[in-house]
Amino acid sequence: MTEPRNPIRTTPATAATAATVFPGGPALFRLDPRIAHLNHGSFGAVPVPVQEAQAALREELHADPDAFFIGAADRIAAARARVAAHLAAGGAADGAAHAAADPDGLAFVSNATEGANLALDAITFDDGDEILVTDHGYGTVTAAAARRAPVTTVGLDPCLPDEDAVRETVLAALTPRTKVVLLDHISSPTARLIASPRLLAELKARGVTTVVDGAHAPGMLADPLAGGADFWFGNLHKWGYAPSGTAVLAVAPAHRGRVRALVPSWEDAHGFPRSVENRATADYTGWLAAPEGLDLLARLDAGKVRAHNSALAAHGAALLAELPGITPLPYTEGLAMRSLRLPPGFAETPDAARALRERIAAEHGIRVLVWPWPGGGGIRVCGQLYNRPEEYERLAAVLPAYLRRA
Repeated sequence: MTEPRNPIRTTPATAATAATVFPGGPALFRLDPRIAHLNHGSFGAVPVPVQEAQAALREELHADPDAFFIGAADRIAAARARVAAHLAAGGAADGAAHAAADPDGLAFVSNATEGANLALDAITFDDGDEILVTDHGYGTVTAAAARRAPVTTVGLDPCLPDEDAVRETVLAALTPRTKVVLLDHISSPTARLIASPRLLAELKARGVTTVVDGAHAPGMLADPLAGGADFWFGNLHKWGYAPSGTAVLAVAPAHRGRVRALVPSWEDAHGFPRSVENRATADYTGWLAAPEGLDLLARLDAGKVRAHNSALAAHGAALLAELPGITPLPYTEGLAMRSLRLPPGFAETPDAARALRERIAAEHGIRVLVWPWPGGGGIRVCGQLYNRPEEYERLAAVLPAYLRRA
């Protein structure tokens, strides 16, 4: 993946040429066609074949609960092995990719926040140790860090020009007390690469434990585990087409023996990963159906899907960048999300950002992320198989009216 560019150089004309409708893409989902769903990055959307696979598993569960739950642990392990093979399929040659290919290095969890808590609980903190986070981090993940040790927050200006600038800013914030660095793989609000392989390697060389929030990485990146982090967790239900509530935690071999389930179970004696996956009579059908989503992505040609989604996001960003007061932000080439800054006075607080987001949805049927930031919040558009170029044109047509409001 190339470094971020600054500024967005794609013009509306060239972006429109690249932005097309993926053949059969919209038919793979059951989304309300009256709504422009430009916010795939927040909650994802489950393709119909994966919905059907999960529905069949639920029918099996209800037909014979004893058989289903008695065999659940082994079936989860088999599903985990299929997921691990997909995550390692990008061909990275480092230790993390090999760990992912070994199902013993991977565990199903419900979401990235659960993965963060499991990872942080496996790290021993002494008096004086600190965790370094960034101001782009996801709120509940950052909160999990603050429960374990004092947190130092490094500010990453959304306008930092490239990957090197991000890396240098993080490294400059290290102190002798920094035990752990918690980074987004791809930042949620600003949609750019933060935990680059080079940054992770330099942190490792300094003896710092690395924890990476890869919420947007599976399905979006060809090699989501290529950085070699000590702990990495990522959602499968966003870009990996898995059912909601499906994520994975990858742990380097040196740390696996210290990973403990948040709630003890009958599988504790097996250790990681089975110990963290057992939830008694929980609904495991999402995890068991998760490989179907990654299989679907492979059948569609993951490279073509990523290129298509990236082109759609570029199209939307180029249209919005033409609007008065909208400032394009540096971005990482190839991602299916793009962000832009709103004018000063708009979406500067979480409440203001939420209100603007919901007004756009209620009044125009457009779902898009509006994120808060001092001095002017931002707006993020996503590209997915179900999107059409004209949906971004619809957003660009209505947004100026909101930015003129007092």
